[in-house]
Amino acid sequence: MTPHIPLATYRIQLRDGVDFARVSSLLPYLKTLGVSHLYLSPIFMAGAGSTHGYDITDPTRIDPALGGREGFEALARAAQAQGLGIILDIVPNHTAFTLENPWLLDVLKHGQDSRHARHFDIDWDAGPLVLPFLPEPFEKMLSEGSFSASDGAWRFGDVSVPLADGSPATDDLRVLHDAQHWRLVHFDMERDGITHRRFFNVTSLIGMRVEDRQVFEDTHSLIFDLVRSDLVQGLRVDHIDGLADPRTYLQWLHQALPDTPVWVEKILVGDETLPPEWETVGTTGYEAARLIARLLTDPAGIGTLDAMWRQATGIDTDFRAELRQAKLDVLDNELAAERRQLRDMAAAATRGSPVAEPGPESLREAITALLVAMPRYRSYVTDTARPEDRALLRAVADDAAEGLRSRAVVDLLTDVMLDPRTDEARTLARRFQQVSGALLAKAQEDTAGFRWTRYLPANEVGAEPDEPSVTAVEANAFLAHRRPSDMTLVSTHDTKRSGDSRMRLVAISHLPQAFKALYDAAGALPSAEGVEPRWRWYVVQSALAIWTGDGDGSADRLNRHIEKAMREAKLTSFWSNPDEAAEAAAQAFAGDLLDAWGRDPDPALQSLLDRGEALAFMQLALQMLMPGFPDIYRGDEGGLLALTDPDNRLPVDWDALSARPDPDAKLHWTQALLSLRRKHADFLQGAEARISIGENGIRLVRIQGDRQLVAAFSVRPAAPREESLSRAFADGSQVQVTLNPIKIRGNF
Repeated sequence: MTPHIPLATYRIQLRDGVDFARVSSLLPYLKTLGVSHLYLSPIFMAGAGSTHGYDITDPTRIDPALGGREGFEALARAAQAQGLGIILDIVPNHTAFTLENPWLLDVLKHGQDSRHARHFDIDWDAGPLVLPFLPEPFEKMLSEGSFSASDGAWRFGDVSVPLADGSPATDDLRVLHDAQHWRLVHFDMERDGITHRRFFNVTSLIGMRVEDRQVFEDTHSLIFDLVRSDLVQGLRVDHIDGLADPRTYLQWLHQALPDTPVWVEKILVGDETLPPEWETVGTTGYEAARLIARLLTDPAGIGTLDAMWRQATGIDTDFRAELRQAKLDVLDNELAAERRQLRDMAAAATRGSPVAEPGPESLREAITALLVAMPRYRSYVTDTARPEDRALLRAVADDAAEGLRSRAVVDLLTDVMLDPRTDEARTLARRFQQVSGALLAKAQEDTAGFRWTRYLPANEVGAEPDEPSVTAVEANAFLAHRRPSDMTLVSTHDTKRSGDSRMRLVAISHLPQAFKALYDAAGALPSAEGVEPRWRWYVVQSALAIWTGDGDGSADRLNRHIEKAMREAKLTSFWSNPDEAAEAAAQAFAGDLLDAWGRDPDPALQSLLDRGEALAFMQLALQMLMPGFPDIYRGDEGGLLALTDPDNRLPVDWDALSARPDPDAKLHWTQALLSLRRKHADFLQGAEARISIGENGIRLVRIQGDRQLVAAFSVRPAAPREESLSRAFADGSQVQVTLNPIKIRGNF
């Protein structure tokens, strides 16, 4: 393989009992599995009890909860002894907005004079830093004597906030509070009263100003040390679209670490591609997962499912209308603070304009229209705009202007952002681009994706619910641009469903009548009557996605997921105001459904399970053999049925996976295909890729000279060839991998 490019990565979610010592114990297994690199979630100091590590409190320290610097060095050296490298997940966009963050504590104490004030994205022009930490309104707590001050700190409950140096010596707590660099407010104020940039709508994560070179150096000092010490061989940049200037950030990273490959978590929409000037070897691979699911979806079955779904639920909207409404809902609620900030920035950027004199409502209307019309995560305007960004934002302005009484303010804001000539204009352009990505993520993945639920395999991160299938022409155009350094994933800690669960649901496009039979039988359960049809349709799909034959084992997981899904949909139930009666009714229905499946095996259910298993094996073959390299999510090598976080972070039984696999098991296929990748790395790196889609299945062909590799899924099995890796499934379908003129089986 090309130097620095993995053969295959293995993603490990640290924490929840998985620390550096535990990972070290897994190294022999991972070496035998056949991967080349560990791919670790963030290792930096995080909040106490963090389950994921993205809430970093100190980017200059490795978390002692994981084993600290000593433990990480021991893991890295042990991995190298096994021939394994390490790719590290880094989080430049944000840190924890909590009192565990030492840099933030210094800012609370010293305000804008703190050496760390420049590190955080805070609007000091709006006044003291707003801290929405109070359980009740400030005035109520003050009047009830809930506050005290002593030893240089303001206290309530078990919370201690540092007081500014030189704070007045007074018994008047209101006077003391007014003298601080911060203001304590009720947590409800986070909706529209905060003064810091946050990650999406997560107030407890504060944006970092890594566009400032000193901030960049300070936040990356440990990362540079780990790479230069040869403890880390690659980096994954979390949420690149949250940064003010991704291009410059990646340039600085490349300058500091010129021989280190960097992947970016970037969601590409439609035919969007990575900006060619970015110093990165590729994305983390959501677009590849989308392609695989679309390839394996039967487009004829989608038409049947659509008619069934609309008849069953009464939903008559198209997805774009649902997405537009979701964007408006999110701007009114979850991102209300961001829209208010943008309105104020727009007022400053247009002050004195000879074109228009917009008032606050005109600016709010124009900002809303432009954000709603943005079809992808963001543009990349800095001091100048690329031609493609000019074309994008002009098209967005035209779309945004439809239905408005006047388009003057929309055009004015677009002009200002495309040619930002003042600091205020640059501030507006920068923040608009950061917010547009947050809006699309929250509105599509986390809202509309739980409302418009015709076919859940297409309701994924980086996917489009109204574009569930793909043509061979489209697929081959995509593959033609793939590079060996492009990552291919099917499951992550962020996907809405694991790859195997997604294939269970792809099966309903192949066998829509079987799914209709399941849905109708579910609807006959007495508990179905109290559940809205749209949620019945959703629950049956979700139950199918994780059914293992054990209703008791699936029930709690499904119940937790239903609660999350209904609150994310934001129709009648919300995280801040849950509709517990509706949730309980849906959960009771889900429990009865699982019980019914366990009591009376349903032929329709079994047919979907069988087809789903076959599709999961073909998904594995595509992931392993299409251009790029596979990223295996922990546990997925042996089969993983999981719904969205936290369901996809349940413990992995690595002891069971370490046992010798059955030749027909997914784990054996994973090992076999990784062995093929290693033995024929040069071929896979340079071979052309072609997809063909026929009535009976699909084929991926890799061709180079007189050598040819074929991975095929067929609903009508052929006789297995001697040199093939082949499996026939209970539904009569078959997956087969053949590499000519090499006898694969003899090489495993």
